[in-house]
Amino acid sequence: MSGISNWKRSLRLLWGGHFLSIASLTAIAPFLPMYMEEMGEREDVLLWSGLALAAPALSYALTAPLWGKLGDRIGRKWMVVRALLGLSVVLIAMGFAQTPAQMLLLRLLQGMFGGVVDAGAAFAGGAVPENKRGKALGKLEGAVAAGSFAGPLIIGLFWGLVGFNTLLLLFGVLLLAWSIIAAFGLNEGGRKRENITKPAGVLVVLRHLFADRRCSAFIIAGICANIGAYGLVSVFAPHVKQMVGDSGRAAMWIGVLQGVTWAASWAAASWWGRRNDTASVERNFAWAAALCCAAVMLQAAVSRPEWLVALRLLQGFGFSALLQSVFFVVCRTSSADNRGTSIGSASSLLVIGQIVGPLTGGLVAGWFSPAFVFIQFGAFFGLGALMVLAASRAALDLPVKGVSR
Repeated sequence: MSGISNWKRSLRLLWGGHFLSIASLTAIAPFLPMYMEEMGEREDVLLWSGLALAAPALSYALTAPLWGKLGDRIGRKWMVVRALLGLSVVLIAMGFAQTPAQMLLLRLLQGMFGGVVDAGAAFAGGAVPENKRGKALGKLEGAVAAGSFAGPLIIGLFWGLVGFNTLLLLFGVLLLAWSIIAAFGLNEGGRKRENITKPAGVLVVLRHLFADRRCSAFIIAGICANIGAYGLVSVFAPHVKQMVGDSGRAAMWIGVLQGVTWAASWAAASWWGRRNDTASVERNFAWAAALCCAAVMLQAAVSRPEWLVALRLLQGFGFSALLQSVFFVVCRTSSADNRGTSIGSASSLLVIGQIVGPLTGGLVAGWFSPAFVFIQFGAFFGLGALMVLAASRAALDLPVKGVSR
């Protein structure tokens, strides 16, 4: 098999792993409170649900750089297999969970042993030719969007037929099968053990990433983008309900609007990835973030849900460019022997936005109108765009160097 067909085949396997893992995870989150109630938890269901929703991000932030470093040492293929296998085991165990405490523990383990997206990005960053790296990361971002679109839809359609437990078991078995396929099918072409130096430590890698003005600007801008995106979660549903009044119609519109957002991301992700290979990644990020900024802010001004459709399409179109551009720059900044550690460390930092966003949204929404909150979170996207543009002029003239000990 030629080198070209090797990386293309591996990319297809990564796409499938991304899709299955994200579909399973996005299927869990919206329905977790209902699952907690089925376990018999009535009084503190919101508390347990909140803890279980936040748990994976915390454990993931602590372990992602360590898994990345291990991948640099033993091979990134095995980190993809490990992440798929770890998630499959956790999902199967969730299908047998009996109490909210057990579910909370399993969600912590999910964050600790998962990380399919990061493992796949690290693999693609090394296995795919450099001039195709943006295209590859764009396709993987498309798989994330496709999984985010399909997961809640699958649960919504089949919960009443087979039950949540059975669906968790099904997702777990599918991921288990995919981990076996990945173990035999992924090929890191060109990564030879004798050419691999000892990976740098996590702190060394972090210092290197932040010593590069361009890379540090992208990471901080990515955190801002996550604050904006995840912060909207706390106010979006109440905003839609306030528009339509009726809870049933609100639920329908929320589902439709979420769907069109992810559909737009799915459609646009590969296009942005190809642009990163051929055009300035700084300009791509800035335009995409500015588009998100405008789309989110304008959502505060409309009074009918029909107008939100176009704005959510624009938001999804722009957001699909942002995180893949961060990883694209991290791959360029890091050396081949420390790429996994670099991506894991960057991903760990991006989780800050996932945590700060909902917390900020919950606090601000209690004091200000939904319109103000939308404007605030739109401004985070704008801030990210400005940071990247401000750092790009000086950074473009700097040579890209790898990490050395």
